[in-house]
Amino acid sequence: MKLIKEIADWTYSLAVALALAIVINAFVFQPTRVVGSSMEPNLHNNDYVFVSKLSHTFANAPDYGDIVIIDSRVFRDRSVKDDLADPVSTYLSVAKLAEVDNHIWIKRVIGKPGDTIEIKDGKVYRNSTQLDEPYIKEVMRAATPKKVIVPPSQVYVLGDNRNNSSDSRYIGPVPVSHVLGKVVMTL
Repeated sequence: MKLIKEIADWTYSLAVALALAIVINAFVFQPTRVVGSSMEPNLHNNDYVFVSKLSHTFANAPDYGDIVIIDSRVFRDRSVKDDLADPVSTYLSVAKLAEVDNHIWIKRVIGKPGDTIEIKDGKVYRNSTQLDEPYIKEVMRAATPKKVIVPPSQVYVLGDNRNNSSDSRYIGPVPVSHVLGKVVMTL
């Protein structure tokens, strides 16, 4: 009888700890592993970063230059269910028990609501001013010139490795609700 009570106590304690960890990771702070080379030379494949989720929890827009994690599925609404499921996927991927969800991307904020972002001759312009981007890996290969006005409640994000990055050039501006957090520390 005592052994059963002991097992029940341990099971309860572990369940509470796991639930608390998921809530903290969903709404406060989350470790994440970088997958891919889109943020080189600043972040590399398999680097670990710590993400503050407070901006997402309180629906605050990120600032220019912030490195953020986003949900790239911009054509669907996010729910609290998504916020709770993402940390579970992250835990499993960090422990290498599952693959990382490929819809979670890490990018840099280039444009905020109302900005005009223009890409021409391999350079990025915000409101007609060329950006000074010492953080990019290399000059962007010339592509078809593109001009976008960032809609309200959305941001424009790019990878630092512009020649090897899926970002707002492909999915368009990202709703602030899909900006899941800001990178605050790297390992």
